Amino acid sequence: MRRGLRGSIVTLLLFLGGTAVYGQQIRGDYVETRSADVWTGPCYANAEMGLSGDHAILAWHVERGQWEGIPLDGLTVVGVVKASATLGDPTTTPYPAKAVVIVDERARPQQQTALVRFAQAMAGPLLGDILRVETAPITFFVDHEGGHYGKVVLRAGSRAVVETRALSDKDHLCGNEVIYYPPLAPMSHAMPAVATVDRYQGPDLGVVWLRHEKRSAFVGSFAR
Repeated sequence: MRRGLRGSIVTLLLFLGGTAVYGQQIRGDYVETRSADVWTGPCYANAEMGLSGDHAILAWHVERGQWEGIPLDGLTVVGVVKASATLGDPTTTPYPAKAVVIVDERARPQQQTALVRFAQAMAGPLLGDILRVETAPITFFVDHEGGHYGKVVLRAGSRAVVETRALSDKDHLCGNEVIYYPPLAPMSHAMPAVATVDRYQGPDLGVVWLRHEKRSAFVGSFAR
């Protein structure tokens, strides 16, 4: 009796695990940068809040999966956001926000539409008002095995460049750093990182930027 019960529990756990895996329709790598430090102490965060943190770049590279029945294996989509206030500030709202979406030039028309809808589902209102959708050659490199975990390189045509590295001892500026702001999109694994390069140039958002060595990035993965 007891052995049969154990066997039933094992069978149930295997079934639930299989169901969870099957239920994940899409998965891959994710990176975001902001114009405010996300890994910081309250003193630095308070100095930036209300003055910066209203710009962001979000990028999803689909390792495998589909969205609304459209396969997206190996494709990437990038969202660039100009919000109305500091993203993550609990005292105000960042909306309305304006966005530009860049989709992988290798995507077919149906895949382009699916990539945009996927990004909107992941980012919510941040990508609710898209001013332009454009295609570009996109590269998305993650160093999974090179001993530099946290290193991501994203290039979206001539519009956006993001390069990150892992945090190190030299990034402790006040000694009480924490993850002050959560990621802007749901992640199955998230790690704060330093954006060694964070650049956007384009005509639609009314702003361009170039920043270096800012503790303003998240790297990790998503599964949905």
